[in-house]
Amino acid sequence: MITTTAIPESYIESFERLDKQQTGPAWLHSLRQQAFARFSETGFPTTHDEDWRFTNVAAISRTDFESAPRVHISPADLGSFRTSDFACQLTFVNGRFAPGLSRIPELGKVKIGSLAQTVASDPGSLQKHLGNYLNFRRDAFAALNTAFIEDGAYIHIPRGTVIEQPVYCLYVSAAGDKPFVEHPRNLIVVEENSQVSIVEDYVSLENSGSAVSFSNTVTELVAGQNAVVSHYMVVRPARNAYNVSTLRIQQGRASNVATHSVLLSGALVRNNVHPVLGGEGAECLINGLFMANGRQHMDNYMLVEHASPHCNSRQFYNGVLNGQAHGVFHGRIIVHKDAQKTDAKQTNRNLLLSDDAQIDTKPQLEIYADDVKCTHGATIGQVEENALFYLRSRGLDEAAAKHLLLLAFANECLDRMDSAEVRQHLERLVNKWLPETARFAGERPAEIERTWEEVG
Repeated sequence: MITTTAIPESYIESFERLDKQQTGPAWLHSLRQQAFARFSETGFPTTHDEDWRFTNVAAISRTDFESAPRVHISPADLGSFRTSDFACQLTFVNGRFAPGLSRIPELGKVKIGSLAQTVASDPGSLQKHLGNYLNFRRDAFAALNTAFIEDGAYIHIPRGTVIEQPVYCLYVSAAGDKPFVEHPRNLIVVEENSQVSIVEDYVSLENSGSAVSFSNTVTELVAGQNAVVSHYMVVRPARNAYNVSTLRIQQGRASNVATHSVLLSGALVRNNVHPVLGGEGAECLINGLFMANGRQHMDNYMLVEHASPHCNSRQFYNGVLNGQAHGVFHGRIIVHKDAQKTDAKQTNRNLLLSDDAQIDTKPQLEIYADDVKCTHGATIGQVEENALFYLRSRGLDEAAAKHLLLLAFANECLDRMDSAEVRQHLERLVNKWLPETARFAGERPAEIERTWEEVG
């Protein structure tokens, strides 16, 4: 019997039910137990923890979340979330794979599907990687996710394989009448000399229930030697939903990984990105855009570790905050002793659209090597008056001019995305987010389009 006073009783009961089932192999059972023991020791983080200094998770820790219910939804229920933009689409409902809502083409030896199904049919293929990179001892939410590993996406790209079309993973939260939590766990293994683009898109069904939902997700991404991987994280759940996501990347020699995050909604959103450049000559791009309205809170925590020589990393994060929204950027670069010839750059730019919006930004460098080139910086400002005046002099009213300038600011991040399909998908989402007070809420009207071509 597990006893602790640090965590809500519902987590203990849920874990004991899962533990009794003993689903999966012994090594997975042991991993779950170790993770839950760690979570029981620490409980949820507080603002006294340096990594959570600007984010109070009391709203999560005090809510008695139940395990996500099993629900059935039809293609019609997905509405606009069901897209034809992507040939390969995996859909998960409340953290569980929904084969009837998915499209998986035949791709030879490539494995794309459900983690739970793989645990049942071929657990040995997972043992080398699952849980071997994520450090759940330093992060309570990572420990909680590991304790409740059940389902998520499993993508294995074998050596020398190029996947032309993006793999799109849609995670749907369908809330009920009681608060619930889901713990999607994704494992992506891209072997040497392979190439793939992967999208994770987190959404909530409208009118599916009045209770809040909490999505606590972890993705482990392994990029082998000379692998090229583009990863996209899109977070746009209901306005009262909580979302904590952790992306742990392990890079081999001369690998190239680009990770893009776009945060558009949610009451409290925490985006953790932790690449480890473990092979000589590895390169990593960490690119992100977060846009918050009302009283939304969005926290971006970047931990980039340079562990081998001759590696390059670039961080570019842009934030747009309106209303009483609160944004956080904590970018930490660690250059280990053996990582000579490191080249690392970190930039955070933020626009505050109201007097009550707030941003806390903390660029940070820890350098233990003596032959490196590292820079960091952050800016906070408002819409530039000179640019606004110029656009208004070209015939645009103030709302349309602001809309255009915000699009330009957002496109600094979107333009770094290699996949045309994904970039177009995200451009539409960003367009819908832009303040309705700007008068234009859908696609760019012809008036803006013409001016965009003239000045862009």
